[in-house]
Amino acid sequence: MCELLGMSANVPTDICFSFSGLIKRGGETGPHKDGWGITFYEGKGCRSFKDPKPSCQSRVAKLVKDYPIKSTAVISHIRQANRGGVSLENTHPFTRELWGQNWTYAHNGQLTGYEKLALGRATPVGQTDSERAFCWIINKLQQDYQSEPTDMLTVFKEIASYADELRQLGVFNMLLSNGQYVMAYCTNNLHWITRRAPFGKAQLIDEELTVNFSEETSDSDIVTVIATRPLTSDEQWNKMQPGEFCVFHFGERIL
Repeated sequence: MCELLGMSANVPTDICFSFSGLIKRGGETGPHKDGWGITFYEGKGCRSFKDPKPSCQSRVAKLVKDYPIKSTAVISHIRQANRGGVSLENTHPFTRELWGQNWTYAHNGQLTGYEKLALGRATPVGQTDSERAFCWIINKLQQDYQSEPTDMLTVFKEIASYADELRQLGVFNMLLSNGQYVMAYCTNNLHWITRRAPFGKAQLIDEELTVNFSEETSDSDIVTVIATRPLTSDEQWNKMQPGEFCVFHFGERIL
């Protein structure tokens, strides 16, 4: 299985601490050695870094870890390949344009029968079940909404119903963002935590690294982190239930 990492914050925030723990799982403390990727949103734009090499050995991952890019929405993924070879085109996250927005997606799990999913004009670049499922979601949204919708909460509820269908094909844990909202959908393993004042210290599970968030934040900051497995040993993470979904808007859970 792959592992997911996402962030939603009310102010531009770096994800260096959490990302440091994740990349250790990419071939060192975990088996997810078949590539990694991360996408940061900056306004309507986004920048992505990907590498089919294990994240624990990747010089690109080290650059990202040491370079504190600040963002209000982040999607990241480390891969253990099961559908599609180890290559750059099969490396998550995947991004597609919809309604003049960059939509970014990453998936953890394995699907069967995914070849039958109707895609319309949304064509996969690689060979993974994950990317095909994303193209299917994009195609469904294009069919259901002829123009950009005004009620995004209804849209995310609709996407959750699509995810319910995909869950019938196997394990479907997902992160999805358009830069303003970050959505998490759980089949079997996904956790989240919201940090706000008063901030304290946290210790990573996968690396000897501790941070005192009170020294890195202001009292008005709200930061939510989503991960397949908790990244810290001394905080209380919320475990999502099968079929549950969450939508975060600038750090706050709104669905």
